[in-house]
Order: sequence, then structure tokens, then C-alpha cells
Amino acid sequence: MQVNENNIIRTEYSELMQKSYIDYAMSVIIARALPDVRDGLKPVQRRVLYDMSELGVKYDKPHRKSARIVGDTMGKYHPHGDSSIYEALVVMAQDFKKGLPLIDGHGNFGSIEGDGAAAMRYTEARLAKVTQEAYLADLDKDVVDFGPNFDETEKEPLVLPVKVPNLLINGAEGIAVGMATSIPPHNLSEVIDGVIAYMKNPDITTEELMQYIQGPDFPTGGLIANKDELLNIYETGMGKIKVRGKVEYEKLKGGKERLVITEIPYTMIGANIGKFLLDVAALVETKKTSDIVDITNQSSKEGIRIVLDLKKGANVEALENLLYKKTKLEDTFGVNMLAVADGRPETMGLIPIIRHHVNFQYEIATRKYKTLLAKELDKKEIQEGLIEACNVIDLIIEILRGCTNRKDAEKCLTTGDTSNIKFKSKTSEKMAKQLRFTERQANAILEMRLYKLIGLEIEALMKDHNETLEKIALYEDLLSHRSSMAKMIMKELTAFKKEYGRARRTVVDNLAEAVVVEKPIEEKDVVFLMDRFGYAKTIDVSIYERNKETAEAENKYVFICKNTDKICVFTNTGQLHLIKVLDLPAGRLKDKGTPIDNLSNYDSKTESYIYVDSLANVSAGKVVFGTKQSMIKLVEGAEFVVAKKTTAATKLADGDEVLVVRAIKGNETMVMRSGKECFLRIECAAIPEKKKSAVGVRGMKMDKNDELKNIYVLGDGENEMVEVKGKEFALNRLHIGNRDTKGVKK
Repeated sequence: MQVNENNIIRTEYSELMQKSYIDYAMSVIIARALPDVRDGLKPVQRRVLYDMSELGVKYDKPHRKSARIVGDTMGKYHPHGDSSIYEALVVMAQDFKKGLPLIDGHGNFGSIEGDGAAAMRYTEARLAKVTQEAYLADLDKDVVDFGPNFDETEKEPLVLPVKVPNLLINGAEGIAVGMATSIPPHNLSEVIDGVIAYMKNPDITTEELMQYIQGPDFPTGGLIANKDELLNIYETGMGKIKVRGKVEYEKLKGGKERLVITEIPYTMIGANIGKFLLDVAALVETKKTSDIVDITNQSSKEGIRIVLDLKKGANVEALENLLYKKTKLEDTFGVNMLAVADGRPETMGLIPIIRHHVNFQYEIATRKYKTLLAKELDKKEIQEGLIEACNVIDLIIEILRGCTNRKDAEKCLTTGDTSNIKFKSKTSEKMAKQLRFTERQANAILEMRLYKLIGLEIEALMKDHNETLEKIALYEDLLSHRSSMAKMIMKELTAFKKEYGRARRTVVDNLAEAVVVEKPIEEKDVVFLMDRFGYAKTIDVSIYERNKETAEAENKYVFICKNTDKICVFTNTGQLHLIKVLDLPAGRLKDKGTPIDNLSNYDSKTESYIYVDSLANVSAGKVVFGTKQSMIKLVEGAEFVVAKKTTAATKLADGDEVLVVRAIKGNETMVMRSGKECFLRIECAAIPEKKKSAVGVRGMKMDKNDELKNIYVLGDGENEMVEVKGKEFALNRLHIGNRDTKGVKK
């Protein structure tokens, strides 16, 4: 097929990709992840609520299957998969996540402990009363704009006419492309008071506004510990809120006490409750506290109740501080008040959010009352026509009897044309020519039933007309005077506060930083044991004394050290790994122990240990090093007293490897053995002392292709037998030579 070059659009690839990515990012930001500042809802939440309204799943109607709601929402408005829709529905029904649940769920909608909701085929839902009255009311009064859905077969509201500041009341969480929102929930009553205060004084400061809105009000309760930092958070829209759980104490018989957690931080919802229990257990296992005897989770639908049984005489205040410091009982809630305003994402403080909400309320109220005014004016026109018709009813009946069709009668009523109508008298015809009803009035007169001429019906008509005139006057006043409109909005808000407001759950205060004063550890001797597989542990000295032979036979390293000391693990790669003795499992001789891989940065796959000793012993003297390339040195042991878990014990040349590390006292000798069976024995005291960062000096001269295969360190009077060419000889029989000389060939 021949390609027409004129049909090919040439463009820069990078520019096209940039534009496409920006379009995608904005789509995610606007159409999925971030809430609108006006109604505080994400698109999926808005669509679920609107669809439920269209389905007629009202608060006073029976619940409907969640699957029905999800399917309808996905088919009409949100073609992004059923899981996201159902998740949004579930969250809006969970009273432990939302300050004001918008959906009344029936069935298993999950729990505060992280249990997921049942499948949507098993659960049912309907709109909450507040949602119907404050979120979806007046949709039929042209208060918001509608737009086409994804396939342009349906219309959906671009925003819901929410009458309360939902963005603050329920908060929001969402992750978009390059940005995220995290807005905490607030108390409905406080927020409404704040909105009313702003409407009365638009120049109100954030500090003044906080007299009404104290701070976030989490549905889980708890405490906010940094009250003084809230002002800056509300001014900038960003910051960190320190949240704590609520702790109570119960006295038991025998002088014992029980610590009970009745409220948890909002951030602990879900799997973090289980993690909290594990963290508390870890505090006991690692001996950070010995005051906790037992822990049970007695939480139910009634609320949170996590019970910690304490031993007699426990320091409850210190334990509480420990829980705040070492567990999720104290956590940080990151605030980023990001929402879509005027079609673009914006981080806003408290006042801008309320300002956008108030402006939106004026907008929807104006559109509502304009619609209502138009309807009442139409009613007024018809009512006035009917009233006038009642006064000349005999004439109208004569017109109707004298005409041959409806068209002539309507023409006579609207223009006074009597050409095709027969009258009984000239007087009637003259009066008919003076009639000037509107078309709408004429139609209403022609469609009026005779019973409407009854006296009581005429009185009712007059009453309705008076009510209509009152409504018109009210609506015109509201539309003409902003102060009147403000009073109406504030009246509605006050009514919502009265019906749906509740007491604050979260306490806001300035609380002292949790300080943990760790008890000094009682220093004692323990025996370190490590087998050839790298499994390490400690046992009591008394156990070791009773099973000394067994312990030494089954383990490669056995020595006594302090429980406050550290264990040094020197490797062939020149690294030193430090392990706290307290981190080692303490138990019986038969216990297997824990691999040092799990206790330090040591990796048995890439390195091997060549010397293990206590830090106290290493630091007390000097340490001798020897490598394959015959580089040797002495290092002051104090250099290895470092805070890091891993440090470089020596510097190695390319291709080199550590063969020996040993803590010495001064009388030791070193025997170097090359691959070509050359031996050189020197005094360790003659080895130059270097820093741990140094390579060292040459120990023995060797042929070009030769290297050391073994290095032996012999103590004073110590001997070691080695085999060379099938014969054994004692290393202490070698004469002591000078460093950096050729060895003796064997």
C-alpha cells in the first residue's frame, strides 16, 4: 500500500510524550484522586451517591444490594472497575473512618481492626439521612451544572450541592501523580460554627476561627498532643499532627493494676492494631519492660479495649511513656490540605477552604431561589387568571357555548377576537372583546374543572395566591440582598448542626513529650557460645561450669564476657561487625541460638568470619592482622570501640584477603606459611603499629606467583603441629627471623 506523505503529521517525540504525560497526570488528579473543595468528594464518591439517589435508595426505603449499586454506577458513570467503586462505598459507610458516614450499610462492612468488608453480593446499602438532606437535596432545582458521562448517554452532576463543609467534616485521602492529599476529619458542629463566624466576619483570622474549630476530631477519639502547632498547620495547609491513644487505669485486687487503652490514634486503624500488640510483646521479650504480665485485645463493636495486665508495684507512668515512645500508641498524622479549586489542585489553609465553601453556598442558593422564583411567578400568573375568570365566569361560559372549537375560545380569551363566536347579547360580546388573558392563563381557564367554582375552592385559590405572593416577596428579597441570603444559609446550617451534631471525641491539648528513662542494666558475667555454623547465644556461667566439656566440644567460640559488652566479628573481607550481648538470645545449653546474620550486618553468602571475641578483650590490648599478600600490622584495640554496627577493620589491596586476626598481649609470635611451603617466624612485637585504615607492611618476601595460605599466631610456650609433604613438624621449632625476609623452605 502506498503511503501519502501529505497525511503524515511530523512532530517532536519528546514534546508529544511530555504533553501526553501532563494530560494523563491531570486526568488522574482531577478525575480520580483529589476531592473538589466545593463538595469535598472525589469523582467516584460523587457518582456513587448520585447513582444511589437516582436508584431511589433513600434513607426511608429498604436497603439494596451493594452489587446492584456498584454495577449501576460502573455502567453509567464510572468505568474504572468495580473494586474502586465498592471500596469507595464501603469507606463512606464506616463510622470509624468518616466523621459523618454518608451511607447506611447493612451487613459486614469491615472492622476497625483491618478486617475487610464482605463481598458486595453479600452486603446492602442505602443513603444516610444526612446525605439525602444535606448532600443531594435540590438537585432538581438547577443548583449545579450537569455534564455528559463517559459515553455521553447519561448526564451527571459536576459537583453535588453539599450544604455542609464536607471536605473538613470527613477529611480526604488520595494519591495522585506527583502529589497527595491528607485532610483530617473535623467535628460537624465546630465546623458549622466556624462557617457562620466567617460569614458574619469575612476578615476573621485563622487564630480567631480556631476559637470555634479547635482542631481535627477523629472518629477514633484519642488525643492531639501539639495544640500550639495547629495554627501554623491551618494557615499553611501543611504540617504534622501528633496523635496519641487514650489510656485508663483500673485497680484490681491485691494491689495490682491494669492499663486499658480505650481510644487509639486515627493512624492505628487496620493492621496497625495487630502491629501494636506485637510491638508490646517485643518490648517484653527484649526486656525493655518487665511490668507487663499479659496483653489481651477485648475490642468489640462497643469500642476499643486493649488490656495490659501489670505486675504488682509496676511504674504505670513510666510504662505509659514507654508505649508512647516505642509503639504506634503515639503517631504522626501528616496534613496536606490539597484539593481541586477552580479546576486546578491547590494546597489551602482553613480560611480558603471555608471561603470556597461559602461562595459555593451563595452560588447554589442563588440558583435555587431563581428557579423557585420563576416557578412561583408562573403560579402567580395562572392564579391571577383563574381569580379573574371566577369574576366573569358567566361570560366565559357564554363564550364556550358560543364557539365551535377550542382555538376560537382561546383566541377570544387572549386577544378579544369574537368573530367566530355567537353571543346572546351585544353587551356580552362587548365585554368579551375587552378580555386579555395570557396564553398560560387561557389554557388554565379552559382546563379548569367546574368544582373549582365552589365557594371553598375559590377561598383556597385566594389563600394559595396570597402564599405565592409571600414566597415571591421572600425569594426576591433573598436574591436582592446578600444579608438575607446569608441569614437563610446560616439558618439551614444551624438546623443541620442541631440534628446531626455530636460532642467532640478527640481531646486537643499541649502534652509533654514522652520521656523514657531506661533502667540501668545489672552487669554480670555470661558465657558466649557460637558453633561452626554461626549460631550464637549466651548462657549463665553456672550452666557453663556444669557442662564445660560439652559446651567446648559443640562450639567453635566459647568465652566469658559481660552482658553489657559487645561481640566483635572480624571477617575475611576486612570488616568488623559488632553485636550487643543483650541482643543475643539467652537460654539453655541445648538451645540452638540465632545466626549472626540475623543479629548484625554480617552476610555469610559474601564473607566468612575468621575471629570472634569480646570487645572488652579486643580493646584491652593490640590486634594483629595478616593477609594473603603478606601484609601485616598491629592496631591499637581501642580503635575498634565504635558506635557503628559495621566498620572497616583494615584496608585491603585489590584481590587481597584477611587470613588472621588475633588479640595479643605482647609475647606472641607469628608464623607465615606460603603456598610453596616457605615458613617465616617473627615476633609480633616487631610488627609495626598502624591505624586500622592502613594497609600494613610486608611480612615475608615471596616469589612473584606465591602467596600466603596460612598464618599462625602462637602464644608464649604455645605450639602447633602442621603437616608438610606428609610429615609433621612443630612450628615452635622454627627460628625467629626478621620481618620482610625470605622464609625457610620445607
